[in-house]
Amino acid sequence: MARGETRRVDERPTRPRARAAVVPLRGGAVPRIELDRLVPSTRSILTGIALLVGGIAAFALARQTSMFAIRTIEVQGAPPALERQVRAALAPLVGQSLVALDGDAVGARLARLREVRGVTYDRAFPNTLRIVVRPNPPVAVLRSGRHAWFVSAHGAVLRPLARPFPRRWPRVWVARAEAPSGRAPAVPDRVTMALRALGDARRARSALRPAVRSVRAEAGEVTFVLRSGLQLRLGRANDVALKLAVAARLLRALAKHERATIRYLDVTVPSRPVAGRNPQL
Repeated sequence: MARGETRRVDERPTRPRARAAVVPLRGGAVPRIELDRLVPSTRSILTGIALLVGGIAAFALARQTSMFAIRTIEVQGAPPALERQVRAALAPLVGQSLVALDGDAVGARLARLREVRGVTYDRAFPNTLRIVVRPNPPVAVLRSGRHAWFVSAHGAVLRPLARPFPRRWPRVWVARAEAPSGRAPAVPDRVTMALRALGDARRARSALRPAVRSVRAEAGEVTFVLRSGLQLRLGRANDVALKLAVAARLLRALAKHERATIRYLDVTVPSRPVAGRNPQL
């Protein structure tokens, strides 16, 4: 630079040029999705259709052929007398196909049997229809005047009885206005409560159940009257098995002359049983 010559210098820093960022891809090239592998082949489609058509044809053939016709009816869970009734009710189904069996038809036929509370069925191929019955057995004889009926623990009126009435069954008495009829086959709620208590005694296999002569329910409390005349007061119809167990143990602990003097045994509160000579108390 010559003497006396002035040169302008720009002191602002120069910006570096922006460079494009390069992000490397892992694995190299972008993978290609082969859609042809996801689409089933024509051969696979035809095979599936053939299997479907074959299954439908086999099902239709099974409904019509005698290969799966009902030849045996097995009945489980029912006493002999009820088992015979179940077999007789289902006899028209023999010869029909198990595949085409209508469950509603089975239920409708057995619904006519009042001693059947519920039922399940199973197709035991090739030729057996298996029936499992939940019975609704009688627990007492309902009496009203000169008429009597067998009744179940659930309050169902099973069938009328002819004289002489069976003596070993406990009696439940109702007034003529409360007696079952064609229009009102059910029993009053208080009678149902007494019957449920009898059902609990039956399930518990209480030693006192065979000794029960009659049952009554009043003001929400149940009383078993034994054949000896002893009143067994249970109170509310709960914990019946426990109350009967306590009563049976107390009666076994008493001497014979002591049992003969008491007229009632109150086990309303099982932990504090009370025995007395005056049944009016």
